[in-house]
Amino acid sequence: MYLPSHFEEKRAEVLHAALLAHPLGLLITQGHDGALAANPIPFILDVDAGGARVLRGHVARANPLWREARGDVDALVVFQGPQGYVSPGWYATKAETGKVVPTWNYVMVQARGPLRVRDDAAWLHAFVTRLTDTHEAPRAAPWAVSDAPADYIATMLRAIVGIEIPVSSLIGKWKVSQNRNAADREGVARGLAEQDTADAAAMAKLVKP
Repeated sequence: MYLPSHFEEKRAEVLHAALLAHPLGLLITQGHDGALAANPIPFILDVDAGGARVLRGHVARANPLWREARGDVDALVVFQGPQGYVSPGWYATKAETGKVVPTWNYVMVQARGPLRVRDDAAWLHAFVTRLTDTHEAPRAAPWAVSDAPADYIATMLRAIVGIEIPVSSLIGKWKVSQNRNAADREGVARGLAEQDTADAAAMAKLVKP
């Protein structure tokens, strides 16, 4: 990923928070035939006391990914945060010089590491329980894995395979108008706030000086 220094985000707590807020990652792997595959997968990021990071998820057993992905080269997982078009009409500089052009703002985190397979029923049961609890927690009446019949859950678990990616590299790109002056950033923030979408509102907060 092209990463000018003024757009680079290195703070671990910021990167981790982005993955928590946007857990659906695009997993890109290379098969033994050299072909690339891209699969959207919800991940959980675990960080141990020493700072080591592991992404955990699962795929359908019918998905050839877990059998065909090379384990001797790193997989790439791309997490996309808020994003949106930036009109040059929002810049104060437009009225001053006219020397402005459109651009696109976005937040992105990329993780790399070798793909490992966890084909283990107990591991899968614990993982899907945790994944479900994480995403059901905000609901007024959370659904739990234990709400379904045990034999049904056992059947469902046989249809999936777990994956882990020990993270060797985690980089972030926050392209949020840092290369513009304060007046231009104020204009972009106002323009985005008027779009009335969740992405635009989130980006407006990141852009505002």
